[in-house]
Amino acid sequence: MVKSAHEARDFYRFGHAAPLRSRTRPGALERSASCSLAAVPPSCRRAQESVRRVAMRILMVTDAWRPQVNGVVHTLERLTETLKSFDVQLDFLTPNIFRTLPLPTYPDIRLALTTPGHVARLIEAGKADHIHIVTEGPLGIVARRYCRKAGRPFTTSYHTRFPEYLSARLPVPERWAYNWLRDFHNSGQGTLVATQSLADDLASRGFDKLRPWTRGVDTDHFRPDKRKDTSFPRPIFLCVGRVAIEKNLTAFLDLDLPGSKVVVGEGPELAKLSARYPNAHFLGHRPNDELAEIYASADVFVFPSRTDTFGNVIIEALASGTPVAAYPVTGPIDIVGDGVGGAVSGDLRDAALKALHIDRAGARQRALRYSWKACAEMFLDVVEEALGMPRKRADQNAVTSGRPRLVLE
Repeated sequence: MVKSAHEARDFYRFGHAAPLRSRTRPGALERSASCSLAAVPPSCRRAQESVRRVAMRILMVTDAWRPQVNGVVHTLERLTETLKSFDVQLDFLTPNIFRTLPLPTYPDIRLALTTPGHVARLIEAGKADHIHIVTEGPLGIVARRYCRKAGRPFTTSYHTRFPEYLSARLPVPERWAYNWLRDFHNSGQGTLVATQSLADDLASRGFDKLRPWTRGVDTDHFRPDKRKDTSFPRPIFLCVGRVAIEKNLTAFLDLDLPGSKVVVGEGPELAKLSARYPNAHFLGHRPNDELAEIYASADVFVFPSRTDTFGNVIIEALASGTPVAAYPVTGPIDIVGDGVGGAVSGDLRDAALKALHIDRAGARQRALRYSWKACAEMFLDVVEEALGMPRKRADQNAVTSGRPRLVLE
């Protein structure tokens, strides 16, 4: 059930400065940039008269949201800000306005407890122009059910290799999970994917209507001139991300490498790994400004995951001028598979040592391919296609600044 109006107010604002942007009627639903849907407190309704009109409102249904710190949440936050310049407003239906329970084996992730009827009423009251289902969790499942029953077009995005994550924790065949995910996504008007290799893999498994949706990086924030001297012995091999089993951190921590190994991030495996690897430096969560300095000060960024669908941290490292070492898997192989900005190899140690000799200026140039503006344009391309609207931007497969070519059909 929805929490109290007092609690709901916590989700009206993006950070601390975003204004309320409601045009709802009394008793309807509040809608504002990057907020969760909730009942409108009477004290908030006075803001309704002065809100700027928007060209389109899109409801994002996501089981991944704050306080989680991950690539999905980061992408949604940046997409929300970037779409403002297109006069597009994103509204969010998230677990934060429902009672929740922790995900088994991953208590930091909370699952919403609700009913199909309740979610249907919230969606209808929100009166969004389009519905995009971000995740395949409880809210995504119920929202998909609503859309199919109501005959509403919807789009989805494929962010997580759920079958691999599940099989890492439970004895569940990946084939079962992929069969279910194929049915989930194929019922929509389009599934957004971040890379060509992911599209190829999903297409081979029977997924259709795949559409390109790459990621962006703030190249003004993450940049080489933030490099600083450090007390850690060089070379510094850095890994940034959630400290969890699916990130395959032991593959990095077990490597015989010179210098120092540094891990930034939090997660359920942090205490276990920090005790097991006392010679590595575990810095926990770091503020964004400090993180930019850490990226730039490292000599190599090591990305040991085999199950990510992109890896936002890869292009943050590249933007900072730090070469990347990774396995030749989805994400790394699409971004640095040609040897510019990084090295990929089935032998992660070999990749890490090769990355020490990769041109840092070239790494920076590779990151400049990725922009949040292009990410927003590609997202709108798919939404407009789903709604039968005429194209307003360049062809979605075009090779333009920040829009690497993906041939998905």
